[in-house]
This record gives sequence, structure tokens and C-alpha cells, in this order.
Amino acid sequence: MQSQIRSARGQVEESIATGRRWRPVPAIRMSMLLHVSGLAAIAVSPPSWPYVTAAVACNHLLLGLAGMLPRSALLGANLRRLPQSAVARDEIALTFDDGPDPTVTPQVLDVLDRHGAKASFFCVGAHAAQYPDLVQEIVRRGHRVENHSNRHSPAFAAYGLDRLQRDIAAAQQTLQTLSGRTPAFFRAPMGLRNPLLDPVLARLGLRYVSWTRRGFDAVDRDASAVLARLTRGLAAGDLLVLHDGAMTRRRGAPPVVLSVLPALLEKIEARKLRAVTLADGFRLPCP
Repeated sequence: MQSQIRSARGQVEESIATGRRWRPVPAIRMSMLLHVSGLAAIAVSPPSWPYVTAAVACNHLLLGLAGMLPRSALLGANLRRLPQSAVARDEIALTFDDGPDPTVTPQVLDVLDRHGAKASFFCVGAHAAQYPDLVQEIVRRGHRVENHSNRHSPAFAAYGLDRLQRDIAAAQQTLQTLSGRTPAFFRAPMGLRNPLLDPVLARLGLRYVSWTRRGFDAVDRDASAVLARLTRGLAAGDLLVLHDGAMTRRRGAPPVVLSVLPALLEKIEARKLRAVTLADGFRLPCP
């Protein structure tokens, strides 16, 4: 295990060393320009500080609101669908957040097996460390493990640069150690983020992913409503989100995902679509 940890640490460090160059999106470039221009304006005309402060405050408010829109690309690149090449292959991507969970995840894996479907599991690093055998079972059955932060903190979107780096890198190391593969994709807890996330992901070589449609199965107990959200307009290239974490079995009720998933897979098959991992959909090399 120590050798695995050292190997994982080495791969994470390598991913940092070879991470892609961060290129700020237009909204971030404009924000940076506003800050620099504001400082220059105050230096030239000190009485202008109230106006500069108000402008910067409005800018921060707008960026904060953008971070609350999970499918927005205002704060950085955001993969919401599979590429056109996957559409041509009639592929869709199934993803599961918040696991692994010792009760829900094995049953989800069994349902996927019965339908010959593959999926990407966005695992929480701390949960993966608690249930390492489940992570290995996910991979053994032909699925992929991706990064969903280390703690799934409700305050994740308020983290500073250093804390984001530590949290995501810690999950990356844990998941690589247990799965034997370096995660290539990241999804923020609840899909909420801030402007500092994109440069961290670039440094770690991760791609940000949201979804085409999600079922809200972690909060809605109505399986028919969840299924309708996922299948209304379902088409090749779609990227779907369900959950296999502990939140799916609140109040002792059966996890909604276990009621929805078989019906969802039947509808996918009826529409001549094929569920694949994100790595396969994007044709990433298998490390």
C-alpha cells in the first residue's frame, strides 16, 4: 500500500507538472482588467474610490451568481455534453455522484451489469478511502472513477485557492491509488464553484464536467418525476447525473436511483443509444 501511495503521489505531482496552461475566459479577463483599472483610477484620483469599490463589488456579485449556475461556462470551460463524434456513435454518458456507498453502489453496479451499460462514478475522496474495495469493484466492472472533491463540503464554492488545491489534489491521490487510474474529470459538489476553481483544475490536468440533464434523485422521492427529467428529450451525446451516495437512502426509504435506473436503461436501449464512460465518450487514452 505504501508503494501505491508513493506511486499515486508521483502521478498527481506529474499531472501538476504537465497540467494544461490556464487561459482565463472572457468574464475572468474582464474582471481582472476591472481590478487593475480600478487600482489605477484610485492612484490617479483618490476620490474615485467609492465608485471603484462599487464597481468591484458588483463584479464579485455577478461572478458569484455565475458560480451558482452549474451549467454555465462563464467561469471556465464546462463539459455539458459528449462530443459530436460520440453523438455519431449514438453514445450517452451516465454519471453517478457522491459515492461510493456500501449499500447503494453495489446495487447500481449490478443494474448496470444486467444492461451492459458503463458509467463514470464521481467519487468523494474521503468516501473512497472508507470503502476502497468498492472503488476497485467499480473499475473491475469496466467503469471509471472521477473526482468529486475530497470532502464534499457545502462550503466548497467558497474555498480559497490553496484550499481548493489541497482538497482536489487529495481526492486525486486517493482515487488514483485505489483505482489504478488517474481521474480525468472533475465535478464540483452540488455543481457550485467560484472563479478560482478553473486555474486549479488546469494545474491538475482535470476537465470540468456538469451535465445535459439531471434527475434530482438525491432530493426528490418521486421516481417517475426523476425519470421524466432524465428522459425528456433524451438524445445521443447527453450527459446524465444520478447519485449513489448515502443521501439517496434518507429516512430509511429505498434509494430512488434503484427504482429509476432500470427504467432509464430500458429507455436508453429503446432509443438505440449506448451508455459509456466519459473517458470512452471523449476517446481519452486509458492510463
